[in-house]
Amino acid sequence: MPNQHEVRWSQLKVGVLVIVALSALTLLISLMSGSSGGIFSRRIVVHSFFQNASGLKPGAPVNLQGVTIGSVKKIIIVPRRKLTPVEVIMSLGLNYKDALHADTTASLETAGVLGDTFVDLDSSHATGPQLTNGGEVPILQTPSLSDVIVSSQSTIQQANVILAKLNTLADALSTSKGSLGKFINNPDLYNHAVGSLTQLQDMIAAVNQGQGTLGKLVTDETLYKRANDTITRLQDIVDQIDAGKGTAGRLVKDDALYNNLNRTALKASNLMTQIDEGKGTLGMLAKDQAFRNKVSLTVSDLQSILQRADEGQGTMGKLLHDPSLYNNSDQAVVEMRNLLQAVRANPKKYLAIRLHIF
Repeated sequence: MPNQHEVRWSQLKVGVLVIVALSALTLLISLMSGSSGGIFSRRIVVHSFFQNASGLKPGAPVNLQGVTIGSVKKIIIVPRRKLTPVEVIMSLGLNYKDALHADTTASLETAGVLGDTFVDLDSSHATGPQLTNGGEVPILQTPSLSDVIVSSQSTIQQANVILAKLNTLADALSTSKGSLGKFINNPDLYNHAVGSLTQLQDMIAAVNQGQGTLGKLVTDETLYKRANDTITRLQDIVDQIDAGKGTAGRLVKDDALYNNLNRTALKASNLMTQIDEGKGTLGMLAKDQAFRNKVSLTVSDLQSILQRADEGQGTMGKLLHDPSLYNNSDQAVVEMRNLLQAVRANPKKYLAIRLHIF
């Protein structure tokens, strides 16, 4: 049998082997957890308060911009916080401290649709001071799957109503009800469309062959030549106007017209000024009340005279209304004409010259 010394030596070797194995296992675990800084790395502890844990468990990873920098250390309920009673305590690697700020936001995300829940930190818009040990990370509320389902129920109901109406509309269309149903199912529309297309093709063929007014407009070069000649003439007219030739050219280029118009406008302005000042006949008509009264009285007298003449009163009235003057004048003209004819016929009878000799 082995002695006591050999037994102790065997126990010592077993203990040293166990210690070496534990050290190797610890080192291996440290290397495997290198993404969060390792178990021997310095760490900071922060916390956030959520409304619901959403299946989050201790040990869940904590990611920053998609990189794992720590893990969830503890999840507890804080009854005094009514709206956000779930406190999530997180242990983060100290080597990521520079990327963490006091306004960094935390949210609960899931890896895929049915994956585990983890804490996602976002510092993309954070500009505050660095996050300290024991600090609180504000949360960014994200709707859960249940919230999305509840909020989408009204949309689903509306979609069901719309689908029901579409089904009713499809049934009505398939039975040729309404204008649209007849439009889809009535073969007369197809026949009319085919007929219209045939007529349109015949019309296009006739146009291509130069038949009709439209065909001549398309195929005959006479219209093009006339239009080209017209444009050429218009261009010549524009060139002449631009060169100051002709009446239109002088109107555009000659300064004399502008000067004359300017002088005319100046004279008109002076005339209006004189009229406004009461000068001249127009000025007196516009400003002098006595002169206006005289003119008005004169017009009234003239109107009275014309009225009396129109009624046949006085000499002018008789001249206008008595036909005797016209008849006597006409008779005198006739007798004068007869006398001239008689003189021309027998001038010796009327023109006798007697010569007396002393």
